[in-house]
Amino acid sequence: MQAITSLGCHPLPVITCLTIQDTTNVYGAEAIDPELIRQQIDCVAKDSPIHAIKTGALGNAAIVDVLIEFIRQHSDIPVITDPVIKAAGGGDLADDELITAMKERLFPVAEMITPNGIELAMLGDSDDPDQASENLLTGGCASVLATGGHGPGPHIINTLYNHAPEPMRWEIERVGGEYHGTGCTLAAAIAAGRASGLSPRAAISQAQNYVNHAILHALEVGNGQPVPDRGILWER
Repeated sequence: MQAITSLGCHPLPVITCLTIQDTTNVYGAEAIDPELIRQQIDCVAKDSPIHAIKTGALGNAAIVDVLIEFIRQHSDIPVITDPVIKAAGGGDLADDELITAMKERLFPVAEMITPNGIELAMLGDSDDPDQASENLLTGGCASVLATGGHGPGPHIINTLYNHAPEPMRWEIERVGGEYHGTGCTLAAAIAAGRASGLSPRAAISQAQNYVNHAILHALEVGNGQPVPDRGILWER
């Protein structure tokens, strides 16, 4: 919500699951009743125009089906899916049924998915990023933005795989170690860019620069990972 607001958009949050978490790990999660989620979606959609959708931790497979119902009725809205499976500290946020539902039903209707290296290997059934991304594209994904925040090396490399002959890469300097919530911040920022009318590539570029700036001003709010300062003033 902070990232979307910072980039000049108004978030319309729909709560899908409640978590027990801090800056160190996620210790538990409970999915919201799918019918309540349907009511949340219907309520905000009747009141306000929606220009992009960003998904995160979805709770369970039944919630995926509620979301897909709405997406199919509004196929003109770009969907940016952050396929949340595990917290950075290792806590589980998706079971096998939810992972299958995302792969088989959600990914094919999303404009872009944004897995980190761990999620990419699990979802794409390969430790090789190129092969894993190819497997996901073959399985119905329109595009895969493989994020490099969890990788080694002095630079973070985010790679966009789609059906173009060659993938497109963005590179920024790696600052420090792991941060709490960079993946969801990036996906939210991309969605904000798309909602503002940017092309997918321009939205990725803006989002990457925004996240980099937020990391440079990260906040030490707890005993675990620093938190990107998503409330930074941002000039588009």
